[in-house]
Amino acid sequence: MADSSFDIVSKVDRQEVDNALNQASKEIAQRYDFKNVGASITWSGDTIVMAANSAERVLAILDVFQSKLIRRKVSLKAIDTGEREPAPSGKEYRLVATLKEGLDQANAKKITKIIRDEFVKTVKTQITGDEVRVSSKSRDALQEVIATLKAADLDVALQFVNYR
Repeated sequence: MADSSFDIVSKVDRQEVDNALNQASKEIAQRYDFKNVGASITWSGDTIVMAANSAERVLAILDVFQSKLIRRKVSLKAIDTGEREPAPSGKEYRLVATLKEGLDQANAKKITKIIRDEFVKTVKTQITGDEVRVSSKSRDALQEVIATLKAADLDVALQFVNYR
C-alpha cells in the first residue's frame, strides 16, 4: 500500500483580500464617523496602508478591514500589522500592514516538531521550501495530524492541500 500525503502551506487568497479591502474602503467613505478625517485604506503589492488624522481613526479603519476579512474567511494571522501602533506622518497617522505568505523556517520546524512529538513512528515530515509535506501509510493518522495542527496555537494561517 502506497503512502498517503498532504502539504501544509500558508497562502493568502489575494482576490478575497482585495474584495475585503474594497468593501472596507466603501464603508469608510460612507460612515459618518470617518467624514472629514482623511480616512483611507490602500494597498500595493504586499503592503496595506491605512491613514487618517488621528490614531484612533486609524485603529477604527483596521477594525473595519479585519471584520471584512473575517466575513470573507481570510485568517487574520495572514495580516501582520507589526506593533499595531499608528505612526504619525506629517499631519496624518499611518498604519502599515503586510500580507504574510509561505512558511518560514522557524514555523516549519515548529510544525514538524509538533508532528514528531505527537506521532513518533507513524508519520513522516519533510520541509521543502515554504511548505511541509506530511506522509503516512495510514490516512487516519494524517487526519489526526490535521486536527492536531488546527488545535495548535501557531502564529501563521495554515492550509492543507494536495491530500492524496
